[in-house]
Amino acid sequence: MIPEYFGYLAILTSLTGISFYVKDIIKGKTKPNLISWFIWMLAPFIGTFLQLKAGAGLSVLPVFMAGFVCIPVLVIAIIKQNAYWKISVFDIFCGIFSFLSIILWVITNNTDVSIIFAMLAEVFAATPTLVKIWNFPETESSAGYIPGIFNNILGLFIITSWTFSIYSFGIFLIFENSLIIIFILRKQITSIFS
Repeated sequence: MIPEYFGYLAILTSLTGISFYVKDIIKGKTKPNLISWFIWMLAPFIGTFLQLKAGAGLSVLPVFMAGFVCIPVLVIAIIKQNAYWKISVFDIFCGIFSFLSIILWVITNNTDVSIIFAMLAEVFAATPTLVKIWNFPETESSAGYIPGIFNNILGLFIITSWTFSIYSFGIFLIFENSLIIIFILRKQITSIFS
């Protein structure tokens, strides 16, 4: 375990990573899926609340920052016309299922079950972006996702009370961000080994 104040590094790494991601949006290189990014903003904020309710300390900072950095992405993508990926019917269905998972997450009285619904909401939110990246990896930048891995690993080292409701969302975000980066770099990785 490391001292809790190391959690403040999550602020620095998140803001640095998202600044590169926003720069790529402005240049037209990155086109975020607005449904994914909206749920990615909402879910971590609720997750932070639930983790604090469960007794977490600064170890929730990476989860909070995962939601916070979505705000500039959404604002810039909406302001800069044509800077976001076109929303399909599939995206809308994923957004609806994600939102329903968030509702179930919020109304569940059991914190552990709530966290599972939170992760389910994230799965539905990530699916449109993963499909987009699989087909068009050039429309995403890994800069927005690398801090999510670093920050949540850091958060795990800060945890003082190892309960499912405190550590699980961070582990899930490590996996989710890693999978997105693998999808983004898939063609580059394949070309190295071929």
